[in-house]
Amino acid sequence: MASTSDSDMPSVSNVEESRNRLCDEFAAIAGTDSAVAQCYLAENDWDMERALNSFFEADMEKLFEEDFPESDPCPKHEKQKTEEKSPPDCPSTTQKPSEEDDGKLSLISWNVDGLDTDNIAERARGLCSYLVLYTPDVVLLQELIPPYVAYLKKRAVSYLIIEGGEDGYFTGMMLKKSRVKFLESQIVTYPTTQMMRNLLIAQVNFKGQKLWLMTSHLESCKGHADERMKQLRMVMQRMKEAPDDVTVLFGGDTNLRDAEVSKVGLPSTVCDVWEQLGKQEHCRYTWDTKANNNKTISYVSRCRFDRIYLRPAAKEAVPHVAPDHMALVGLEKLDCGRYTSDHWGIYCSFSVR
Repeated sequence: MASTSDSDMPSVSNVEESRNRLCDEFAAIAGTDSAVAQCYLAENDWDMERALNSFFEADMEKLFEEDFPESDPCPKHEKQKTEEKSPPDCPSTTQKPSEEDDGKLSLISWNVDGLDTDNIAERARGLCSYLVLYTPDVVLLQELIPPYVAYLKKRAVSYLIIEGGEDGYFTGMMLKKSRVKFLESQIVTYPTTQMMRNLLIAQVNFKGQKLWLMTSHLESCKGHADERMKQLRMVMQRMKEAPDDVTVLFGGDTNLRDAEVSKVGLPSTVCDVWEQLGKQEHCRYTWDTKANNNKTISYVSRCRFDRIYLRPAAKEAVPHVAPDHMALVGLEKLDCGRYTSDHWGIYCSFSVR
């Protein structure tokens, strides 16, 4: 009978190092500490995906139902508060697209931090207040969890919701039914992700214009730069390969640092919308612990993690889509004393002509 030598078995130190790494990754994804991470991983045989699914299977629906009963889903005083305190850099009602304004496409991209369950119901309602205020045609969301999506389906009935996953946490899109015609969608898996990340693509029609909408939550944390850059390359390849009669819009939490983007490089046909609009300082930082205290962090971090990329259609006689406005949203605190998310959202409008 063949025997297994000691050299074929993982050493105790290697196992310990591997499990410590898994705990760190779990804690970063779930927004918890390493002790909680160790409990869930141990209970699930150190399988990351099973452990995360177990963590997110808590009965979150009760938080939504208990905090905001069906009888009063949207109290008037909060809506009025949102309108009165709208951030100075947000578009005014004259800038905001309306049902009659066919020349504008509007979009919000936002990591809503569904992983943070504190005040999650009020924060979800905060998102809905911004949807009422800005009436975006397209909403690209990251860090959704199933109860959050169920809440949005009940409250934002004028939108079609497309989900980028079912378990744990995932991305999603909301398409305004009266303005955007949904055709089909697909989920592209990142083959080497350690954090359940993927690329969600939807093919839609907006006033006769073919659009491919994309959203993703690229790998988090500084130590995962190589994987994040691999994911960015996949996104850019998909944008580049789209038919020339299609306009492609990507929005999401990229976790990118500028040096990483420079290293990967953007195709000549793709532009960073913030840069295209003149690199306005008021909407540079979407992750800003100096201004946003949803996360308790001992240091100041100001990063442009959330980005929007555009690849216009190149074919002649096809309507040209160009960015004309960008602003941050979610800058006002809710009644609970926290913000809608630890990220600011990005509002963008585009002319179509």
